[in-house]
Amino acid sequence: MTRPIVGIIGNSYLINDEYPAHAGGTMNSEAVSQVSDAIPMVIPSDPALVDVEELLEVCDGFLLTGGRPNVHPNEYGEPETEAHGAFDRARDAITLPLVRACVERGQPFLGVCRGFQEVNVAMGGTLYPEIRDLPGRDNHRMPPDGTLEEKFALRHCVTFTEGGVFHRLMGSQKVMTNTLHGQGIKTAGRNVVIDGHAPDGTPEAIYIKNAPGFTLSVQWHPEWNAATDPVSRPLFKAFGEAVRDWATDRRAPQTLMRA
Repeated sequence: MTRPIVGIIGNSYLINDEYPAHAGGTMNSEAVSQVSDAIPMVIPSDPALVDVEELLEVCDGFLLTGGRPNVHPNEYGEPETEAHGAFDRARDAITLPLVRACVERGQPFLGVCRGFQEVNVAMGGTLYPEIRDLPGRDNHRMPPDGTLEEKFALRHCVTFTEGGVFHRLMGSQKVMTNTLHGQGIKTAGRNVVIDGHAPDGTPEAIYIKNAPGFTLSVQWHPEWNAATDPVSRPLFKAFGEAVRDWATDRRAPQTLMRA
């Protein structure tokens, strides 16, 4: 049987500062293929090239990846400032309506870092442009120096709601995660349940209340060492199971009804 397809939201890059490209990190594809057991397909997130309805039909689920550009604050009713950093308005135009459509349809998605923030904004929530500037908050950004292993190393714990969705999935109320983000949730969107926090109170795990499908999203980067990490593996496995269920249900032959 053909594996289901997971659309991986791609990011826009300039290779050698001149050649435009849409790309996705290899570790995202590895996590989807090796742990979720699905076909990874990188999506050029630009409404001039694809539209949401096409993506919903072609893909069985979506991985909303991390990325350097941030969701534009106009999307949540705030003015642009220098602290908000770089933007990718084309990606905003794809991912925000895509999240809302998936929630309504019950089509699975997994949000990671920027993807986590996109889910909150798509549901009407807001973001802090720079959480390290807030009183009592830590610096959650990627270390500027060091190897890839050092940058993606586990740096703080996340505490889940006792008996909540993430607690049950992980089998533990506290887990260790990496942290490579500057922004964070300010106000939660409609039906967005914050199910896990960092020690400084920063939201780290969310899902959409009463949504018919898989909507788990995390602020950290579980794609790193997803096949062996005890936190990443159950997350990507559960996502894969949800994607397979969706694919099976929509590909099942419909029963013909006689008048």
